[in-house]
Amino acid sequence: MRIEVRLFAQARERVGSGIARLELPDGSRVSDALAALERTHPGLAELRPHLAVAVDGALARTDDVLSADCELALLPPVSGG
Repeated sequence: MRIEVRLFAQARERVGSGIARLELPDGSRVSDALAALERTHPGLAELRPHLAVAVDGALARTDDVLSADCELALLPPVSGG
């Protein structure tokens, strides 16, 4: 199945783009998508403990199952005042 990943802030900087596309087996989970991204973009691994993940606009857990053509968003922590 194909999913689109939206990347923001530090995640976007480490990947060099705001969008990534992944091909994953049916039944894949959020954790599988994150692992696939980290294989391609190892710099994301150190951000992983700090990322919030959304699937189709709703916050998701790493064990949530993905559906074909869903949109996954990686949301790094926001700093500022």
